[in-house]
Amino acid sequence: MPALLVATALAATGGTLTPLEWGGGPLTVDTLRPVVYTAHRGGALEVPENSMSGLVAALERGTAQVLDVDTRMLRDGTLVAMHDATLDRTTTSKGRVRDLTAADWRKVRLKPDADLEGRWRPERPPTIAEVLDRFGGRAVLMLEAKDPDSLDALAKMLKKRGLVRSVLVNSNRPAVTERAHELGLIAQLWRSAKQMRHDEPKKWRGFVDVLDVDYKARNADLVRAARSGIPRVWAHTVNRPKQRDRVLRLGCNGVITNAPGLMWRTPVRERIHD
Repeated sequence: MPALLVATALAATGGTLTPLEWGGGPLTVDTLRPVVYTAHRGGALEVPENSMSGLVAALERGTAQVLDVDTRMLRDGTLVAMHDATLDRTTTSKGRVRDLTAADWRKVRLKPDADLEGRWRPERPPTIAEVLDRFGGRAVLMLEAKDPDSLDALAKMLKKRGLVRSVLVNSNRPAVTERAHELGLIAQLWRSAKQMRHDEPKKWRGFVDVLDVDYKARNADLVRAARSGIPRVWAHTVNRPKQRDRVLRLGCNGVITNAPGLMWRTPVRERIHD
């Protein structure tokens, strides 16, 4: 990372993005500030989602403390960075991600959204091993296990690299989240507004480290989540400052956003007038 960009990132975040090259060991979840900004898919309104160039830009800009990446498993067991089950939306190829091998994956090219600011070129989407080797310990990562059967392989990768305390492993399924906890990982559970109407978050306190809630949920449901006893309750996917201010007022202590730059530039309002 260029020295000027490192300095800029450190200045913007109060020094929390210390590179490994500077010593002091890998960043961990324990170093996160009280209110956390997570760049969803790297910040998909600002950079190409789940791309290596987008993640590099998100880190260097220093506007988020956590980088989110979706994970999928290929036919041969390779874990890759991709949100959708198919290639159709974000790449120049078509078909199911699960049907590919690692050799096939090297031929895939991302197509940057034409609405993104800046110059972005087609590029090969990374594998999760490449993401961990590039960013592991230099930033806290959030990996959503889209394929539950990838969990054991993901745990092995994190343990091999000494990154268990530096990576959140996310799922929408409580059983998968509990399994992540049993594997010794930092477990994150996300829930939709519809699910939250019937959820009882307190019963997850024993295995959920981060509860990831839908900002569109009712006030009462957000408050119940914030008071569940789960230490970190972050709201997704928050792309407007007014949405952020509401969830923070209701007790959340973090936001997951496609627009981390906008969130960072816009001060939090203490009182919100609906």
